[in-house]
Amino acid sequence: MTRYVGRVRVMPRQGLLDPQGTAVEHALEALGFHQVARVRVGRTLEIALEGGSEGEARVKLEEMCAKLIANPVTEDYSIDAVDVAP
Repeated sequence: MTRYVGRVRVMPRQGLLDPQGTAVEHALEALGFHQVARVRVGRTLEIALEGGSEGEARVKLEEMCAKLIANPVTEDYSIDAVDVAP
């Protein structure tokens, strides 16, 4: 088995309220960053796991996201990378 590190990005679904993003957007505007049009706040997880291949590790990450990491009603997720752990 090889150890992999997967990076998963979880974001609020488009069209849903994002109070954190709105707060950051207003704070940036108050600091003089008037060019900011929209801010969305999500989270990134880095997950170390073992797998027989990159594809197998990616499938395991998909299962983790579907079962626990992302709320399917309010969040979307993407697996941004799966790399061999150093």
